[in-house]
Amino acid sequence: MAGLINNLLILSLVFQNNCLGFRSPLSVFKRYKDATRSLSSECLGSDRPVISLGLSDFALDIRMPGVTPKQSDTYLCMSVSLPVDDEAYVVDFKPHASMDTVHHMLLFGCNEPSSTENYWDCDEGTCKDKSNILYAWARNAPPTRLPKGVGFRVGGETGGKFFVLQVHYGDISAFRDKHKDCSGVTLHLTHQKQPLIAGMYLMMSVSTVIPPGEKVVDADIACHYKRFPMHLFAYRVHTHRLGKVVSGYRVRNGQWTLIGRQSPQLPQAFYPVEHPVDVSYDDILAARCVFSGEGRTTETHIGGTANDEMCNFYIMYYMEAKHAVSYMTCTQNANPEMFRNIPQEANIPIPVKPDMLKMTHGHHEETKDTDKKSSLQLSKGEEEEILDQDFHIEEAVEWPGLDLNLGQVSGLALDHENNLVVFHRGDHVWDENSFDSKFVYQQRGLGPIEQNTIFVLNPSTAKLLHSTGKSLFYLPHGLSIDKNGNYWLTDVALHQVFKLGADSKEPLLTLGVALQPGSDKNHFCQPTDVAVDPITGSVYVSDGYCNSRIIQFSPNGLYIMQWGEETSLGRARPGQFNIPHSLALIPDFSQLCVADRENGRIQCFRLGTGEFVKEIKHKSFGRELFAVSYAPGGLLFAVNGMPYPGEAEPVQGFVMNFSTGEIIDTFIPLRKSFEMPHDVVASEDKTVFVGDVHARTVWKFASTEKMEHRSVKKAGIEVQEIKELETVVEARLKNNPEPTDPLKKQEKQHLVRQASTGVSFVLITTLLIIPVVVLLAILVFIRWRKTTVYGADGEHKLDSNSSRVLGRLRGKGGGGLNLGNFFASHKGYSRKGFDRLSTEGSDQEKDEDDGTDSEEEYSAPPPPPAPSSS
Repeated sequence: MAGLINNLLILSLVFQNNCLGFRSPLSVFKRYKDATRSLSSECLGSDRPVISLGLSDFALDIRMPGVTPKQSDTYLCMSVSLPVDDEAYVVDFKPHASMDTVHHMLLFGCNEPSSTENYWDCDEGTCKDKSNILYAWARNAPPTRLPKGVGFRVGGETGGKFFVLQVHYGDISAFRDKHKDCSGVTLHLTHQKQPLIAGMYLMMSVSTVIPPGEKVVDADIACHYKRFPMHLFAYRVHTHRLGKVVSGYRVRNGQWTLIGRQSPQLPQAFYPVEHPVDVSYDDILAARCVFSGEGRTTETHIGGTANDEMCNFYIMYYMEAKHAVSYMTCTQNANPEMFRNIPQEANIPIPVKPDMLKMTHGHHEETKDTDKKSSLQLSKGEEEEILDQDFHIEEAVEWPGLDLNLGQVSGLALDHENNLVVFHRGDHVWDENSFDSKFVYQQRGLGPIEQNTIFVLNPSTAKLLHSTGKSLFYLPHGLSIDKNGNYWLTDVALHQVFKLGADSKEPLLTLGVALQPGSDKNHFCQPTDVAVDPITGSVYVSDGYCNSRIIQFSPNGLYIMQWGEETSLGRARPGQFNIPHSLALIPDFSQLCVADRENGRIQCFRLGTGEFVKEIKHKSFGRELFAVSYAPGGLLFAVNGMPYPGEAEPVQGFVMNFSTGEIIDTFIPLRKSFEMPHDVVASEDKTVFVGDVHARTVWKFASTEKMEHRSVKKAGIEVQEIKELETVVEARLKNNPEPTDPLKKQEKQHLVRQASTGVSFVLITTLLIIPVVVLLAILVFIRWRKTTVYGADGEHKLDSNSSRVLGRLRGKGGGGLNLGNFFASHKGYSRKGFDRLSTEGSDQEKDEDDGTDSEEEYSAPPPPPAPSSS
């Protein structure tokens, strides 16, 4: 019997070892510990960063590697890689920190930390890619607890591969003895799939301005929720010194339900949601931060320094695993009017004792001089959430929109369901015969376009969902959609503006007189675009090719005011236009931005008054800027025109920081080339669509994060994959202008070096080794045959035979793999016979048969034609 028991025990141990062979943390630890950082002997427990907790569970210890901060208000970061490749779930956190030394800790998840050092100053950043807060600890605050069955998904195909710990050391008087700190957190992870996945929803204001001395300033944020149900269980608030109270709510059918309310001057950890709150499709999530500008002598803006402000409301939630989304953001105020009904509690500051205020911010006598601290950078993880400056987009090559059967694409917009709406010209073409010298349409005999001119497309699949607009338009141009889902459209042949219901076949409102150009209050002359203020309902029309003005109408079409004039000789002044071609309404800043096409710039004006605010102009725009679009969160998108003969600026798209006007990124297609990008529209998640009148197509662009961080793990990678990777690198090089920031330039160079040395080196080395081995084998074989069969004559035969073999091998080696060929087909872009006929084009489209340029302006003499590149 004892022998049987012993055998069973042995079998169970063998079975257990086999089970642990692939996923056991103990087996993982053997390879993980070799890469573990050298830590101070004072850091108890840190010599075993991975601890097995059973067959499927393990603990990961994340600790500071024995640091001694040298000054107060120091932020230090360190990173730990996930010790397993497959998917795991974080189900619990155990903090290790002393309230005497640590002010607060944040734990982020990401794919690439900002540094590979043992630890670094967080001023360098936390992560190079998108980071997600998983945990927060602050002294005198309750610990974060995940509900049973809920976990943060990490690793695998979609989860983060690294954890980055950020520790804020407030008052360093506790470090007078020069001891080393090993604060951190221990994570409990499991391989068992969790039925509920945790995530983070961040609500933040990006446009709040706090006037000096102003007693009460509200920053409101609100977004419609358009996903599967989520359940809220914790919240965190964050502002800087001027914040008094931050409150978050779910609004359903007009009823406000409190998620959480807290003073941002108390410890900024996650607090539990007192009463369970669920959020369903079409609910509204709303938050308000209350500030006071008392004591300030200048305006305070949203920013990352000690003298700036922030307004953040974090919500920790869980969803069913099959529908889970790990991170969502809201940076707009979708319904300002609703805040009239916000509960009064949201406006009442929460009192904080002075000693608690001092402890919360971690500031003391040494740091009272705010002038000296004006450039102090606060928590980098939170700073980067203001606006992701390291933002890159590239063509979504899987998008089938290039194959749509469209006419000249003139306008794009996104409806409330985020579907793409396309306005195109069917079988009508704007060419040199379309108008006479007085801008009267000359092809009325063709009648209106007999095809549907408005297509509603699924933004992911390009599937046609709905179409309308048959027999209504002659030459479509601009498209906009108001908050009620109505289409606002312009027709340059009819010289009119139309308001059209999404499902109606007849206009709800018509502005202008059909086929009659003019410049008074009742006429337009080739109007180009429309923008509708979501708050007031005011309608703004850019008019147009033969007028140089912006006209404001009431919601029911009554003329209110206009501004603008023709461009004078010399440099164009503010408020002067040479074809105001496209409009972008910026609700976050109460501004209207105009693509002043032939002046190659963007001009922005205050809504309601038309007061000039600023100009955005870059050399890389070239002479023409066709369209502009704004995405909530502070990003501006634009597309320019083809370069004039002898000019180098390529046709491309631009991503800009709206506040500064700085170009963050540029983009071009990877398939085909831009010919005349005419309109651009960007969604809240920064997906971008570009419509091209010459190419008669719509391109889709999206974030390149996954593509850029993809690693090649196998030496036997397919050649086609290498082509795709190197094509992306080449497109990025050709696409991006000379960066003004040397750090960004270094990053681009590193990307190219990494792609070429990491992939091409492995492939080339492999291909070179194979023929060498084969050659040596042949030489040995021939040598052996010579000595055994041919005798002295064999040497002559060896020389000739081996030279022929070597020649053949060299021939194959020379032509078998030429990485330069991978780039050759991507050098430059095809203009498809583009020849400019005018210095000031309208929207007349090119006929591919006669090779003429269709964007021909009505009065300016044409320059010499540009040479064709195809």
